[in-house]
Amino acid sequence: NVGNLVCPAAFDLGELCKVVVLSVTEGEDKPLKYPYMFNASKVMILTKIDLLPYLNFDVEKCKQYAKQVNPDIEIIELSSTTGKGMEKWVNWLKSHRK
Repeated sequence: NVGNLVCPAAFDLGELCKVVVLSVTEGEDKPLKYPYMFNASKVMILTKIDLLPYLNFDVEKCKQYAKQVNPDIEIIELSSTTGKGMEKWVNWLKSHRK
């Protein structure tokens, strides 16, 4: 859902589980700003990590906030540009399919 991390968490859409995708360009405070989405999700995909050298984004703080909201959330750091984390994400998907 573009631009809204509240509505997708509030409704059961028949999905096996919820996944939240957070870009490092959005800021590390999003788990605290939208706690319901992060609490409802099994995994957080932290994307665009290849941009970290150019941003003021604290990865560890973001992870801490996500775990504060949902201690069981899995976190996968991912870069579509470099491929870092892609194998982990694909394996996660494969292991969670019906």
